[in-house]
Amino acid sequence: WSANMERIMKAQALRDGTMTSYMVSKKTMEINPDHVIMMELRRKVSEDKSDKTVKDLIWLLFDTALLTSGFSLDEPTQFAFRIHRMIKLGLCLDDGEQMDEMPSLSENVVANEEELSKMEEVD
Repeated sequence: WSANMERIMKAQALRDGTMTSYMVSKKTMEINPDHVIMMELRRKVSEDKSDKTVKDLIWLLFDTALLTSGFSLDEPTQFAFRIHRMIKLGLCLDDGEQMDEMPSLSENVVANEEELSKMEEVD
């Protein structure tokens, strides 16, 4: 089935659990083994098969292929987690490194109220 038909069938109100086995369309991902990305991934896998970054990259390729084909992701939180890991990797941030804490909302509200009162004085 197409991605749109799969989405329609998943939304049916009277469907039961047995329908999901034949309702889900078979997905085929075609790759070009001569593409630069595939050649580099193959090289990295041959160096270290347990590299978590390479596994994340492969899953990201599959998930983005699903999304661009119109399918929905089974685990969107895992997709987001992988994206965040890749962003940290690109920014050379350590996984354990915490970001600076944002100021609390109450401090911002007080500061905004003070600014508004100053603006009213000018008017």
